[in-house]
Amino acid sequence: MGTSKFLVGLLFLCFMSMEYCHVSVAASVHNEKKTYIVHMAKTQMPESFDDHTHWYDTSLKSVSESAEMLYTYENAIHGFATRLTEEEAESLRNQPGILYVLPEVKYELHTTRTPTFLGLDQNANLFPESGTASDVTVGVFDTGVWPESKSYDDTGMGPIPASWKGTCETGTNFTKSHCNRKLIGARYFAAGYEATLGPIDESKESKSPRDDDGHGTHTSSTAAGSLVPGASLLGYAPGSARGMANRARVAVYKVCWIGGCFSSDILAAMDKAIADNVDVMSLSLGGGTSDYYRDSVAIGAFSAMEKGILVSCSAGNAGPSTYSLSNLAPWITTVGAGTLDRDFPAFVSLGNGKNFSGVSLYKGDATLSKMLPFVYAGNASNATNGNLCMTGTLIPEMVKGKIVLCDRGINPRVQKGSVVKEAGGVGMILANTNANGEELVADAHLLPATAVGQMSGDVIKKYLFTESNPTATILFEGTKVGIEPSPVVAAFSSRGPNSITPEILKPDLIAPGVNILAGWTGAVGPTGLPEDTRRVEFNIVSGTSMSCPHVSGLAALIKGAHPDWSPAAIRSALMTTSYITYKNGQKLLDVATGKPSTPFDHGAGHVDPVAALDPGLVYDLTTDDYLGFLCALNYTPSQIYGVARRNFTCEKGKKYSISDFNYPSFSVALETEVLGGSNGGVSSGKPSVVKHTRTLTNVASSGGTYKVSISSTSPMVKISVEPATLVFTKVGEKKSYTVTFTAPSMPANTNEFGRIEWSDGKHIVGSPVAVSWI
Repeated sequence: MGTSKFLVGLLFLCFMSMEYCHVSVAASVHNEKKTYIVHMAKTQMPESFDDHTHWYDTSLKSVSESAEMLYTYENAIHGFATRLTEEEAESLRNQPGILYVLPEVKYELHTTRTPTFLGLDQNANLFPESGTASDVTVGVFDTGVWPESKSYDDTGMGPIPASWKGTCETGTNFTKSHCNRKLIGARYFAAGYEATLGPIDESKESKSPRDDDGHGTHTSSTAAGSLVPGASLLGYAPGSARGMANRARVAVYKVCWIGGCFSSDILAAMDKAIADNVDVMSLSLGGGTSDYYRDSVAIGAFSAMEKGILVSCSAGNAGPSTYSLSNLAPWITTVGAGTLDRDFPAFVSLGNGKNFSGVSLYKGDATLSKMLPFVYAGNASNATNGNLCMTGTLIPEMVKGKIVLCDRGINPRVQKGSVVKEAGGVGMILANTNANGEELVADAHLLPATAVGQMSGDVIKKYLFTESNPTATILFEGTKVGIEPSPVVAAFSSRGPNSITPEILKPDLIAPGVNILAGWTGAVGPTGLPEDTRRVEFNIVSGTSMSCPHVSGLAALIKGAHPDWSPAAIRSALMTTSYITYKNGQKLLDVATGKPSTPFDHGAGHVDPVAALDPGLVYDLTTDDYLGFLCALNYTPSQIYGVARRNFTCEKGKKYSISDFNYPSFSVALETEVLGGSNGGVSSGKPSVVKHTRTLTNVASSGGTYKVSISSTSPMVKISVEPATLVFTKVGEKKSYTVTFTAPSMPANTNEFGRIEWSDGKHIVGSPVAVSWI
């Protein structure tokens, strides 16, 4: 794949429903070098060494005279990154003090109206506008920043917090003057990338914190961008754009390049961000799933958590498949995506008088004012995949002057319109197939175009196949707000269950992630295509890449209001105040099915920042709790050291249980007990009884009496709570309770759901329940 095509493919990962690959950058030749991250047991450093970096270097030189360290890590892990052959890596694994020698992993990006939709505009007085709010710094790990964007205007901001230890790195097209009191830090990390893929081509992207892609500017301005009146994309979604924590500071860590985001660079960035004293880390990227002690982001996030830093990550865009989540560690806040109450309707009108609803962000210089000849791309091509409007597949003589229907799939949606335009077409209708169903994502196409769902697409195609002279036009309606129902869970949003630890419910919650307006780079057009010469200050993008920074910014808001709260307390506040029903009492819908969504889709529910500011009670967690969690997973001392960077031995005789881990949600994983039989056996019928213990901490300004209420989707699953009432008399007081789940034996892959809520009449502290037979 050419570099420019790779850039297009990478950029559109945040738009599309795609599985995020766990790509090991494996060498094709046995003795070829590749990048490894070496985890060292720093406490085992021999006394003959005064400095751990000298010890690292000596260990490395013992297996390779030529190898050099790409990075040394101080905070996220203890260790270094280097290039080795497989034989050298294996030899290093046998050296004293070496915990793990793990191969590099490539991660990919998971790629306004929102403050109003979340209730921030009407409740601005609830959130502090000065003082601690502007002392909070959000670190964003992405493609960098376009510092000229108005989203980084520092007008009215006070001095940079004295606690800030970061810097503004210089490089291609980036100087120290590009940072200010809003954008207080900017760094870039490319050593791992360049070691694998060669030097960065500075004619195509800046070897500096500058964002030539757009994704990083979009995510950082979503999290903490300044208020910008009069924002829009080509006139769509007009209004004021602002980040969730618009008074917070921004620090960017550029870890993603044209060829992807490499774990050695991400870990180096997390290492620096911890030292820089960020308060929140936001990572809209993923790299498949692996055990926590082998997951670089999870390991870096553990170190951040210990320093009081909340880490927010995108769940992934591989929905609606089950078990499709990334970033599963319980010390990471994992965010799925929902829709807003805003849409961009563009209707298809056929020559037979029938109309079909679609969406679009581009109507062209003049709206299509009359019926035009209409053709199916598959009938205007000699290629087997001509229906997909792939580059060079359309026959110009059959397309010129016509509207073309293209099927969605494989190549980027906006690229299909470019292909139609290049062949002489004047408009495009983009039809979903089985893979995308009825989910519609608006695009700033390069010609007048609209996207329709699968059912509409099938009817339109039937018209094309049966009508001798088919005609059509597209009617553009601009921007509409107040769309109901909203939110609905986006079909692309990755789903549970948790493939690593089924007893931890993920995602944690959902936030707006569809058609999000935020800042954009000046280096490329809104589509990211090379032929797109338009330049915009704001762009509308979709993906869990967009929902993650919403939660990152909201966490910064809560941190500003409650600077003493732990990351777990902040996440608990966001989760237990999330909602799962619309104002009419109906349950949140899943656009993939058209039916009510479940906790495997929406986690605890859709974020409600106003309620999260005053949650009443929180489920708090300490480092010791997380270490106990690792013990419950039966991790070995070296595996625990790999995550926690310390010697820790689980107490012999002590019962460690995930069911007692103080998480704000409940996931009960039951094994199906079967007895003999030629068809895989039949259920024994013996019921399972599982007990979970939780502890709530009072964070309200006064005491209160909380009573429990329980709901379940199945009468067969019995849920009881003891005690049913908790009385708090002072701030910081803790009270524990036990939940007993009694469930009959059921076939494998059966799921039932419920909810446990504590309320004192003012606060509602809600927890989702998922019971699964595996």
